[in-house]
Amino acid sequence: MSTIAAIATAQAAAGLGTIKISGENALTIADSVFSAVSGKKVSDTPGYRALYGKVHDGETTLDDAVALVFRAPKSYTGEDVVEISCHGGLFILKRVLRAVLNAGAEPAEGGEFTKRAFLNGKMDLSEAEAVMSLISASGEEARAATLNALDGALSREISECRDKLALTAAFMAAWVDYPDDEIPELSDDEMNATLTDVSERLEKLLSGFDAGKAVLEGIDTAIVGKPNVGKSTLLNALAGSERAIVTSVAGTTRDVLEETVRVGNITLRLADTAGIRENTDDIIEKIGVERAKERFDRASLVLMVLDAQNELSDDDKALLEMCSKKNTVVIINKTDGEVNLSVTELKNHTSAPIVEMSAKNRKGIDELTNAVENVVGTADFDPSAPLITTERQRNCVMKAAENIREALDGLMMGITPDAINVCIDCAIENLSVLTGEKATETVVTEVFKNFCVGK
Repeated sequence: MSTIAAIATAQAAAGLGTIKISGENALTIADSVFSAVSGKKVSDTPGYRALYGKVHDGETTLDDAVALVFRAPKSYTGEDVVEISCHGGLFILKRVLRAVLNAGAEPAEGGEFTKRAFLNGKMDLSEAEAVMSLISASGEEARAATLNALDGALSREISECRDKLALTAAFMAAWVDYPDDEIPELSDDEMNATLTDVSERLEKLLSGFDAGKAVLEGIDTAIVGKPNVGKSTLLNALAGSERAIVTSVAGTTRDVLEETVRVGNITLRLADTAGIRENTDDIIEKIGVERAKERFDRASLVLMVLDAQNELSDDDKALLEMCSKKNTVVIINKTDGEVNLSVTELKNHTSAPIVEMSAKNRKGIDELTNAVENVVGTADFDPSAPLITTERQRNCVMKAAENIREALDGLMMGITPDAINVCIDCAIENLSVLTGEKATETVVTEVFKNFCVGK
């Protein structure tokens, strides 16, 4: 493979920046652009050593720099790697990268360093996917969960399931293919116990997917309600700043305002929508209402706000009906004043959790946090548990779980062992695709296409 290079740090001015070079000619290319103060060559330097010196383009000294050397196979990619760190100005970094490319390296594609790590056996496909999740982790739980995945928690769980299935399949195949060798038959109870154990483990992975995705990626959340119930005040309370204009005039919010906030252990991508009501003669407000409904349709979580000082109206009941098919938390706002809304009547129109609060005074935030975590399933999230983090992984586990269910059904119906073995083999195949051992080139390309350049 060719030797590749890219800026490995963020594309923004910083104190330090790093250019990563990986491949067969990484050391000699680094020698072409870096001169150590000690006079030592990069190509003569053992792995896990650093050299201080100057980086240049052949004629012009570009910056002071440190060259860190990793030798194959003990590197991130499994190849010879040199990381040249200099001052982090974008102009300087681009000049250094240009010098490296002129010396013979090729520009790295998005995710190419991690792709080479996968191809060289440094990590499996599920661990590679955890790299991007770790980079984008927005909270402590997300960091811990993705680091756990990168350390191979999911890989180990899948391997254990696959090994159990492979042992059962091999035993059954030997018994069917070599009847004269007096191989003892695997009892139905033994087979059922193995298949049931694997089925339960796969179902547990599937049941944790939505909560894990919420922790890792955050949730698109819409704040909805009639005009002047306190939606914008709630947005400001959760954001911790005055992001939305708040007045006593109904219909102040005419468009969708967006803000990303942390609520408990998850990130909410909040959208404060225009007040939704059916009857309005204001053309601009009508447009705002339509946009609010569109944002509502896209949301995975809805925070519906009601005014505690008013009884339930027909518009409120219509909104509650809209929310019935969504993960919803109903918020009774303005409880610091006169309360005329009946919680008993409200419960007749919704089964969603109800939180009483005063967004203006930030009272009830903890109760709202608990309700949100319970609704999206993250209240008992365990970042140390094996976790499937992508739709690709989920699809592989779903297919394998279906194969195991078919095998269990076949066992109950008394079908022949070779037919059950076909189902088990399909499950093994799907689990092997998840880890990348039997993934096609198209699947591998799809996994890495969204990676950033330099990783």
